[in-house]
Amino acid sequence: MGSDIRPPSPRITGRAADRIFELKSAIHRKLIGTLDPERVSSLPRDRVRAGIRDVVERLLADERVPMTTAEQNRIIEEVLDETLGLGPLEPLLKEPSISDILVNRFDQVYIERAGKLSLTPVRFKDNAHLLHIIDKIVSQVGRRIDEAQPIVDARLLDGSRVNAIIPPLALDGPALSIRRFGHHVITSEEMLANHTVTPGILRFMAACVQAKTNVLISGGTGSGKTTMLNALSRFVPEDERIVTIEDTAELQLQQRHVVKFETRPANLSKSGGVNQRQLLRTALRMRPDRIIVGECRGAEALEMLQAMNTGVEGSMSTVHANSPRDAFSRLEAMVLMSDLQVPSRVILQQLASAIRIVVQVSRLQDGTRKVSSIAEVCGVKDDRVETREIFQFERLGVTAAGKVQGRFRGSGETPKIVERLKISGIEIPPSIFNEVVDINP
Repeated sequence: MGSDIRPPSPRITGRAADRIFELKSAIHRKLIGTLDPERVSSLPRDRVRAGIRDVVERLLADERVPMTTAEQNRIIEEVLDETLGLGPLEPLLKEPSISDILVNRFDQVYIERAGKLSLTPVRFKDNAHLLHIIDKIVSQVGRRIDEAQPIVDARLLDGSRVNAIIPPLALDGPALSIRRFGHHVITSEEMLANHTVTPGILRFMAACVQAKTNVLISGGTGSGKTTMLNALSRFVPEDERIVTIEDTAELQLQQRHVVKFETRPANLSKSGGVNQRQLLRTALRMRPDRIIVGECRGAEALEMLQAMNTGVEGSMSTVHANSPRDAFSRLEAMVLMSDLQVPSRVILQQLASAIRIVVQVSRLQDGTRKVSSIAEVCGVKDDRVETREIFQFERLGVTAAGKVQGRFRGSGETPKIVERLKISGIEIPPSIFNEVVDINP
């Protein structure tokens, strides 16, 4: 699949590469001058593409620049990408195995594939070219980026999340990151095949979701929190009403009865913004069976806790943290952002009563994702939320090929949550809490 990424021809380097960029830019300008934007937007994309290809071939012939057929075809494709798509990024966006596209500056583009970062041969002509592509992305969703508003979050048509920052805040020129979200939601079978979990752990997590247990998914950047949230949402019964709240829509729930909310940033006059706190309050008035907050990152943590403690059971969210204990420390700090004079002890008690299970996910050094820990919340002790680990992944070493070796291990103790599962009519065999499963890739 990597062949979709077109590397630069070995004959096109140095000044020749600059000449090709200039030629492409000149052809693109002439092409824009010959197109009728209204007519183009009303025609089928395939027909537009064929028409533009014919025009580009004529313009190339007019330039009379000696080049091979392969070089000419490459220029035609790149001009098409520039006109109809996102220029140099188009080949990367067509490659489904790429999960992240990271543009550090106009001549340095990295991708993440299978959890590993690598430098690509893709480059933009200059900073102005990169800024043009960024502006094209954000304008598609009705936003703008300029010196007055140099940071923007946006979303591509396929749901991919985009974050861009430009000078004066970005010192080396505009920077862009695209987090890809495919239409495929990982299945239970794939989670087992990838050794993300064991059958026993998966059975336990499914039971917790079905029994309407409030679950928090914790992990670092790129650890797979949203992927895990999507996967766990599969176990929510079809007859329940779900309301999702996100800063940027990423969740792909498979149920039919889903209402989706997304925040809106303030405009240039600092008005019109709608944050997650406001959306959570609205969600509580819409008779949800469950509320799923894509990521808890601010003062909305207070509303989320109140929702979990006032009848909206089975709710889920994610948080950036390196361990279950760190997750509760972060949530406590977020609640304090709400400016309410609430004693720390009360906040901790709210946290301990609202959240019952914490699923910790990690991205290991070989790029694989694992459920590294599942912890049960036991209460508050010595001014901190006390948790007890139910399952954990122990790292044992690395193979010669760089693959992480380890084992999933149960704690050997039956958690208290099992009683809740029994009340809900779900039986979990105690033996799964004693399982040890070795992972030797």
